[in-house]
Amino acid sequence: MINGTSSPLLSVDFDYVRQMMFDYSSVVLEAGKEYLVEARLLSIVQEREMNSLGELVEALRKKSSNKLRQEVVEAMLTNETSFFRDVKPFESIREFVLPDLISKRSAERTLNIWCAACSGGQEIYSFLMLIKEYFPILEGWKLKVIASDLSLRMLEKAKRGIYSQLEVNRGLPAAYLVKYFEKVGLEWEIHENFRKSIEFLSVNLGSSWPALPVMDLILMRNVMIYFDVKTKKRVLNQAAELMNSDGYLFLGGVESTINLADQFEIVSWKQSSCYRPNRV
Repeated sequence: MINGTSSPLLSVDFDYVRQMMFDYSSVVLEAGKEYLVEARLLSIVQEREMNSLGELVEALRKKSSNKLRQEVVEAMLTNETSFFRDVKPFESIREFVLPDLISKRSAERTLNIWCAACSGGQEIYSFLMLIKEYFPILEGWKLKVIASDLSLRMLEKAKRGIYSQLEVNRGLPAAYLVKYFEKVGLEWEIHENFRKSIEFLSVNLGSSWPALPVMDLILMRNVMIYFDVKTKKRVLNQAAELMNSDGYLFLGGVESTINLADQFEIVSWKQSSCYRPNRV
């Protein structure tokens, strides 16, 4: 019900939103997801005092408002994340990946890290807290830390580094909360030195990427599940070209390079796995 009248999303309007999302974000909305579009766009309809979802889609068709298009794309993107999400990958990074990279980069004392699809920043801040806790040796190194996302709203949240009590309760050890955050009203703000150490960029992974340094570690977790096969192959190919030959790529638990990119080999560590370029 919108403004007192029932207004289900017409199939032609759903198809338009699907194509627009793919064009601007490379995200695939599968058939049958009309309910998802309706649920996520309802707030925009109400905020703009429109009468229906159809009126919203008609405004999009006119292409007169980039701001409206950005609002719709932002609303449709999935931004699920949490601190130290899935645990095992961070254990792998702490016990195997970073010790290996530190050993191999001991001469140049430089590491480049990219957290792609960083959402609200919990993942990259988890990584930096892990470094702070376990790798004091890196304090004298040159670390290039980049975090990117397509969502400008999520990038702004990540830059601010302010989280609700519910958000810090999800995966963040209590000791880290006390050690690395300050209470701001009812929320928690991560220390400024963490925020300042990250370069935040707006990047559409499914499109061409901006100029980036050669990477030693890429965290690209739980984002390729939203892409079609062609886009996944392109993303993985670009990642392989961007990485050092002994670098590491982390994907989400249900994501893989198998049958998508033969430039990678799997690297297993205990109950976790990641990928490394297999070129000589």
